[in-house]
Amino acid sequence: MSAILELTISPMDKGGSLTPYVSRAVGIIKSCGLPYIFGPMGTCIEGEYDAVMGVARQCFEALKTDCDRISITMRVDYRKQGENRLAGKVQSVEAELAELQGRA
Repeated sequence: MSAILELTISPMDKGGSLTPYVSRAVGIIKSCGLPYIFGPMGTCIEGEYDAVMGVARQCFEALKTDCDRISITMRVDYRKQGENRLAGKVQSVEAELAELQGRA
């Protein structure tokens, strides 16, 4: 069983540069031991549903210590079967693109 959680979390009361707060959350994600991909607009984490939701909660708990307002956006793709879906989903699309380019 596999869930991919796309998480964007940031304070809304800390001005223009959110790097210290985003870095704190990404540090938590990095240390959780689950596969993840950090991107410019969010981070995707793969694992059991409870595990990925637990990581999101840890990020929230860490930011709420010194943030009065926090924005959280989450999307979850749950699938009973499958693992290594973070890489597999991307590889599948890249293979299809290569095939399409080969036909052109």
